[in-house]
Amino acid sequence: MRAALLLLPLALSGCGSLERLSRVGRPPELSEVRNPTADPAWRPVSMPMPGVQEAPSAANSLWRTGSRTFLRDQRAAQVGDLVTVLVTVADNAQMQNRTQRSRAGTDSLGIPQIFGMQTRWLPRGASPASLLDASGGQTSDGDGTVKRGETINLRLAATVTQVLPNGNLVVTGKQEVRVSAELRELSVQGVIRPEDIASDNTIRHDRLAEARIAYGGRGTLSDLQQPRYGQQLLDAVLPF
Repeated sequence: MRAALLLLPLALSGCGSLERLSRVGRPPELSEVRNPTADPAWRPVSMPMPGVQEAPSAANSLWRTGSRTFLRDQRAAQVGDLVTVLVTVADNAQMQNRTQRSRAGTDSLGIPQIFGMQTRWLPRGASPASLLDASGGQTSDGDGTVKRGETINLRLAATVTQVLPNGNLVVTGKQEVRVSAELRELSVQGVIRPEDIASDNTIRHDRLAEARIAYGGRGTLSDLQQPRYGQQLLDAVLPF
């Protein structure tokens, strides 16, 4: 049993350690460019859709249904088209909570007479007048502070992977930048309206519904910022 407990952290950290050992002396490898819909984890998006409406016929009109101008629209509209997502995040949050609690209780119980048979039911020398005397007290004091600040300003080209029945577009994009031995990754996914795409084929990240934006990295610096596997294991299982 003791040997199993000693080997448990090694088993949990084996995959991560082997991956780090495999790239000793080499920078992180860039991912190959692949079709996002070919990923086994990819699933088509299903959203609430309005009823089907027939477009009015205008045989003698120069206006084409769905066009924004008389000229051809260069903005993303079909599967495979590209649109630039502008990610600008500047969030600041500060919270402080304090909870204090105190409780004290005292209980006392005595039965001087028990139908005249207290001497028979109780051990010799026991006093019926003081059968139970208990007291307790609890005190807790908690103080917590959270201060967070994030600033991200990036541009990312995303690919239209799906056109929903109401015309909205599902976009997915990923970007990797390697500087020395550190690899930075940015991924974005969401649903956009064609009307929100600007004339230069860009869209702000706050116009993405169901937005999923991730920015992180891996490499030497990222490894140093992570707690050791043993510390992570102890933090997860120790109750104190």
